[in-house]
Amino acid sequence: MFDSKDIIETISMIREERLDIRTITMGISLYDCQCDDAERLRTRIYDRIMSRARDLVKTGEEIEKKYGVPIINKRVSVTPVALMAGGLDVDGAVKLARTLDRAAHELGINFIGGYSALVQKGFTNGSRTLISSIPQALAETERVCSSVNVASTKAGINMDAVAEMGRVVRETAELTRDRQSIGCAKLVIFANVPEDNPFMAGAFHGIGEPETVINVGVSGPGVVASAIRRKGACDLTEVAEMIKRTAFKITRVGQLVAREASERLGVPFGIVDLSLAPTPAVGDSVAYILESMGLEKCGCHGTTAALAMLNDAVKKGGVMASSHVGGLSGAFIPVSEDAGMIEAVRCGALSLEKLEAMTAVCSVGLDMIAIPGDTPAEVISGIIADEIAIGVVNTKTTAVRLIPAAGCKVGDTVSFGGLLGEAPVIAVNTHSPAEFIGRGGRIPAPIHSLKN
Repeated sequence: MFDSKDIIETISMIREERLDIRTITMGISLYDCQCDDAERLRTRIYDRIMSRARDLVKTGEEIEKKYGVPIINKRVSVTPVALMAGGLDVDGAVKLARTLDRAAHELGINFIGGYSALVQKGFTNGSRTLISSIPQALAETERVCSSVNVASTKAGINMDAVAEMGRVVRETAELTRDRQSIGCAKLVIFANVPEDNPFMAGAFHGIGEPETVINVGVSGPGVVASAIRRKGACDLTEVAEMIKRTAFKITRVGQLVAREASERLGVPFGIVDLSLAPTPAVGDSVAYILESMGLEKCGCHGTTAALAMLNDAVKKGGVMASSHVGGLSGAFIPVSEDAGMIEAVRCGALSLEKLEAMTAVCSVGLDMIAIPGDTPAEVISGIIADEIAIGVVNTKTTAVRLIPAAGCKVGDTVSFGGLLGEAPVIAVNTHSPAEFIGRGGRIPAPIHSLKN
């Protein structure tokens, strides 16, 4: 039995507080497409994606109309392409990326993820080829997203991969410099990557997933911020309880949409990812949630503690609402996509170092951060290594999505439009870690990884 108060509150969340389904993502296995002939491989992959996802956009639009809940993105994720690229050269991998992009355009989806490699312990021929092809692939496609997992708590950190990704990020920025280096916005470097993440740019269809699956990502930072403001003067225990109840309601909406999409498409339901993913729209901001708790500005002392409480309360509320919560679930802090974060960087309250500290307790990591275009590749690798180490030591997912904005310096702004927003170029410590990065090898797994 639905309580009329709950129904009215949910309607208010949708109409006034920007509650939405951020994405319905269909995961598609490509294993059956394996082929020694590169052209036949591309044809099989294209046909598989088109046949499985042909009704995805239409289904999403029908569910939007039925329930009145905005569904912002319809996306597809596929088996990590590196697993299919063992017989390809770089040119062949780029052609495969263009095939994925063509399928995405013809389906009408926003993004397709899975141009990915898992190299936490070493490189296969396919992963080397794919990583080498990333800059050109992202420069020549519009909707393809790429990710590379360079570390895990069990394996440690592949520092050869970290060094290579610094160079890849720089080259990607240069090849897309005429578009504000937007290629880097479609590339993320992970530690402990989840296999069921519906959010781009890190989505791929993991090796433990079924043939096809539906995963849903829910968002609603504006809902949480409004709830805190309505609560008024109270202690932090009460704030945490209120966030849990709000997260529960948001996740139930996602569960409803996920099950409906699963039934209509005849595809298994995977997970609901409750991630407070902000947008550039005023009010739809994780930074504003933290400021609603009593911080003068996101980035001031106390910010990490407030974010830790928020992330924990969101996860507790989400797992009570659905038996299948997964992905990244928690709070995202992408600078360019969060109006409050942008303000905090511009006024000097939020630095790269403070953002790194915050990633120890949030859901992802250093996300959508613009840095000067002349930042050396070794410095980029050093930033990646620091963030990845946080994930490995704390047994959590962390990630890096940096944009070395070609031709830009600190204080400039790069603009991507839409959900990707705009980012003020932030200062970077340029003292060189080149000798450390150049040592290569693997940083061993931490002692607490030995849990067998």
